[in-house]
Amino acid sequence: MAILEFLLGLGIGLLLLWWQRSRSDARLENLARKLRPDVIDSPFSSTSQLALAIGHQQKAQQQLEQQIETYRQVIQLAPAAYLQVDDENRFIWCNQQAQVMLGITPDIYPAKPRLLLELVRSYELDELIEQTRNTGKLCQSEWIFYPASADPLNLCVQESCALRGHGIPLRENQIGIFLENRQEAMNIMEQHDRWASDLAHELKTPLTSIRLVAETLQSRLEAPLKGWVDRLINETVRLSNLVEDLLDLSRIERGSPSPLQLKPTDLIGLIYSVWNSLEPLAREKQVSLEYLGPDQLIVALDQPRFHRLLVNLLDNSIKYSPPHHPIRVAVSLQPSRSEAAEEQDYSHLITPETQTSLYLDVIDYGSGFPEKALPHVFERFYRADPSRARLSVPSVGVIAKTVLSNWSQSSNGAEGQSQGGSGLGLAIARQIVEAHQGSIQASNHPETGGAWLQVQLPYNVS
Repeated sequence: MAILEFLLGLGIGLLLLWWQRSRSDARLENLARKLRPDVIDSPFSSTSQLALAIGHQQKAQQQLEQQIETYRQVIQLAPAAYLQVDDENRFIWCNQQAQVMLGITPDIYPAKPRLLLELVRSYELDELIEQTRNTGKLCQSEWIFYPASADPLNLCVQESCALRGHGIPLRENQIGIFLENRQEAMNIMEQHDRWASDLAHELKTPLTSIRLVAETLQSRLEAPLKGWVDRLINETVRLSNLVEDLLDLSRIERGSPSPLQLKPTDLIGLIYSVWNSLEPLAREKQVSLEYLGPDQLIVALDQPRFHRLLVNLLDNSIKYSPPHHPIRVAVSLQPSRSEAAEEQDYSHLITPETQTSLYLDVIDYGSGFPEKALPHVFERFYRADPSRARLSVPSVGVIAKTVLSNWSQSSNGAEGQSQGGSGLGLAIARQIVEAHQGSIQASNHPETGGAWLQVQLPYNVS
């Protein structure tokens, strides 16, 4: 009896041992399959298969660590600045360019994690990080960075620089920021603007002298020679206007010496006043004004500059409009451009309390802008006429070409009929609109096929 009990217990124990071993092998198989599926078909035991899978995973981990180190070295030596923060905006890491650009010292890495704002006093950078985290998309921003100096005696030594930042959302709510130093590009643009302004100042005095001499000779010459003096005066006036355009554009871009003088202005009355001043040109081209909008609208504007804006827009439309066609000017208060563009209904006036923006549209029936010209129509010296080359940066050749082309047209009897201008009218218009905190766009109208200049301004009556 005791022997039977012993054998029964031994059998049960062996059965339990076999069951436990089977479960252990199954677990090892599953683990090996997860680590490396191809080892399951090998003739080795489960323990050997697991060992092979672990070795494979260790090798793969080493390769990934080498790749990460390679990428880190590439970013460390990259010409662009890069920094990274965690989900609480605490500084994690940055490369050498970021250390130099932002004034971050390398000895902060072993220390306790610190907020980025403690190391880099740039609220614009902090806003870019928050915007990237909230949207979960690539974000971009530009600002002027003013480095903070720990030494109060060297506050003037630190130089500001223009930065452009690109925010990248990363895993675990971390954010990576690439920074681009735009100061050199800004300096080049300022040098170009200063060059154009200085050249305009230098040309202003001799042009005035030439005009005075020509006007003096005009009354003393006989008819055959007087015609040449008349042409000389006309071309001198055109070149003087070009110089004045350059000076105006330079003054508007710098915001000096006179800032905007905003005062309540009847925009509708200003539009009719400008059209009356251009009426001789309109009568010569046999075009008329077609106004759509309210009878009166009081807006806070710098009246002289906005008068110049309307002159440039309407003059551009008159030049390129075919005879016997109107120029449409529409004024409306709209919450968005999309609804107005779909309905094309500008005849009603919506109450100002429900609106946020003022829209001014100038539409003609001409041939419109060439598609390739649309991104450049507001650039200096750019003209959509395909017979003229595009030059975005002012140069002596541009000014000379403008004068010679005008002279050639006047010599061929086309005086006063030229379709081409100095290429500064729309550039000045854009600067005036942006000075009023607005925007301007150029496109071709789907109904008329002509040019469509759209001005958007924040509505303000005080």
